[in-house]
Amino acid sequence: MYRNLEQALLDLERAGMLKRIQREVDPYLEMAEIARQAFENKGPAILFEHVKGSPFRAVCNIFGTQERLDFLFRDTLKGTQTAVLFKSNPVDFFKHASPAKLLRAARTGLHSLPKKGGSLKDFKECKLTDLPQIVCWPNDGGAFLTLPQVATRPAENASVMTTNVGMYRVQISGNNYACDECGLHYQIKRDIARHHQKAIEEGRPLKVSIFIGGTPAQTVAAVMPMPENLSELLFAGMLGGRRFRYFIHDGYLVSSDADFCILGELQPDLKPEGPFGDHIGYYSDKHPFPFLKIKKVLCKKNAIYPFTVVGRPPQEDTLFGSFIHQVTRPMVPASIPGLVALHAVDDAGVHPLCLALAHERFRPYAKPEDREPLELLKTANAILGFNQASLTKYLLIAATEDEEAGHKIDVNDVAGFFGHVLERIDFSRDLHFETSTSIDTLDYTGSKLNHGSKLTLAAAGLKKRELRRNPEDLQSLEIPGITTAKIPMPGVIVLQGPTFDSTDRENFIAQIEDALAHWEFRENYPWISIVDSELDSSLDTSNLRDFLWLTFTRSDPAKDVFGYQARMSEKHWACEAPLIVDARIKPHHQKALSVPAEIQERARQVLAEEKILGGNQ
Repeated sequence: MYRNLEQALLDLERAGMLKRIQREVDPYLEMAEIARQAFENKGPAILFEHVKGSPFRAVCNIFGTQERLDFLFRDTLKGTQTAVLFKSNPVDFFKHASPAKLLRAARTGLHSLPKKGGSLKDFKECKLTDLPQIVCWPNDGGAFLTLPQVATRPAENASVMTTNVGMYRVQISGNNYACDECGLHYQIKRDIARHHQKAIEEGRPLKVSIFIGGTPAQTVAAVMPMPENLSELLFAGMLGGRRFRYFIHDGYLVSSDADFCILGELQPDLKPEGPFGDHIGYYSDKHPFPFLKIKKVLCKKNAIYPFTVVGRPPQEDTLFGSFIHQVTRPMVPASIPGLVALHAVDDAGVHPLCLALAHERFRPYAKPEDREPLELLKTANAILGFNQASLTKYLLIAATEDEEAGHKIDVNDVAGFFGHVLERIDFSRDLHFETSTSIDTLDYTGSKLNHGSKLTLAAAGLKKRELRRNPEDLQSLEIPGITTAKIPMPGVIVLQGPTFDSTDRENFIAQIEDALAHWEFRENYPWISIVDSELDSSLDTSNLRDFLWLTFTRSDPAKDVFGYQARMSEKHWACEAPLIVDARIKPHHQKALSVPAEIQERARQVLAEEKILGGNQ
């Protein structure tokens, strides 16, 4: 039960899970690249003792391995899981819970309640410019907070129990921000938007508190998908085994245990925010977003500044996602009737691809050969309206009733699940588009910011085709302009073709269809992705991870999905196998993230000279 961040870091250090860098390090690109390389090599958390241009220490990679997450929450995770299990199904919980489990749930519940404590005397004032000005990627618009806990309440006098805490990126330098301003980028479908809307309706500025540091549980709580009107502060107390401490200053909520607290008001107008290298693996562009006028920046004595780096998955936030799933596994199926399991695929950028397993019970009397997706579509619609799952772009959903002896359908087995769906899907019936709708703010494949489309692929019933994975099959598939063809998993082909040309695409797709018409294995490969020959030459398209990233982060279903013998019938789009996804870079797409070679080499040198990688981590 840690009281602050430094206590947790010292615990990691004693366990050999944290190393220190004493030399001065540069917050411009260098620190971020050190963090990336430490994560990629399953290295330790790193405490930077001297950050160029800042009086504060900084730390990264705290949550960079499952081992460290388990270690940090070793005394509280089981109790938190028990409390979540109780929340998901109270009746069943009380029916089967042992006395020990009941006691654990009660104890965890007591820790969840926020507690008043601390005062302004525990802090001193500093400036935004004093914070480590960490720039992660070369084209970033400035320095950003990457592990902030952004807290808002629906009104100044509202109960602390109504507090929303989210992790929204905060730009603290660059663009045309004054020294007492910072950009606040919150995406659509976030609870802070409700508080902001209420403040606008009441004609008052929204007071925002940004906490940095504090107990590790506070940071994790900020990314926890809590139900609406249930505060993340409750989860912070449960997971931390210690009640969230706070006090109110001039109408602002202040975390007594945080290392830094930034207090400010959202202004009535907008300012450009970005660009920023984001977790899908591309830059998000500069756009108008709300910004804060800063009233106070508070810091503890010997404050430590935690940060992370996002980019193409996997990164440290991947571990956040898996940890949250570990804790909340019972809650999602309980929230959506008929749902058995759900997996937002990290390698595909999280929101672009989601796999779901659900029940198909609408016609229990139907013969297996007559089973079709009916209840699955009801569940799919519920998923696309549920919390952050509503940002899903491609949803593949299968029926648990199709499990057979020796054939388990597992949403976490991406290749296996994909194969199960492709074996059973009827492309003339089971493709369901949702066009001109909202998508993830960070996804630039649609028509404009936040606008795009979705595609549900539902499969139930007996196998309709056998999938193959034989490179020799591709020798008889001759398509003009295609340089290479690879098979990343059974039934899937990745074609590397010419650079995207909108004036030639119709002709190019027609050439592919012509080739497929005479190909004997057309039904055995029901999914084809097209990527760039030149732009993606460094990627291995026979690799499952590269297939997922390229296909789902570079395509918009309504604009980029084609199919063999595609047609419209009663406003329903249909085709025959295979489905064809044009995942080439388009002119409106954003640039993929990369770092100069000299920065990579400098980071390698620092890690080698400091003996950070290798040994007990």
